[in-house]
Amino acid sequence: MSCNGCRVLRKGCGESCVLRPCLQTIETAEAQGHATVFVSKFFGRAGLMSFISAVPESKRAAVFQSLLFEAAGRTINPVNGAVGLLWTGNWPVCEAAVETVLRGGALKPIPPELAG
Repeated sequence: MSCNGCRVLRKGCGESCVLRPCLQTIETAEAQGHATVFVSKFFGRAGLMSFISAVPESKRAAVFQSLLFEAAGRTINPVNGAVGLLWTGNWPVCEAAVETVLRGGALKPIPPELAG
């Protein structure tokens, strides 16, 4: 049976699936699907699979989480992304954006004065 990531991407899935281990840190099946769709829309399906496949299996979950935070950060702060939010002390805004994505909500850019 396909993992939740492959299911939402409408991609075949097997024992050697690169997404399955990445999604195990996300609690619900629905949240796994939302995260996969969001990251794949931002980086592209092929780009997502390429990024994940380029690292050892033990690091793939961390890469997926990094891509999720960067995609959320770039969506709400297009100029500086997640790093800019961290640097300006607005990291909770990035964390809230990721939580919104996991719940299936939509993100909008934050006003420049809040972005730092």
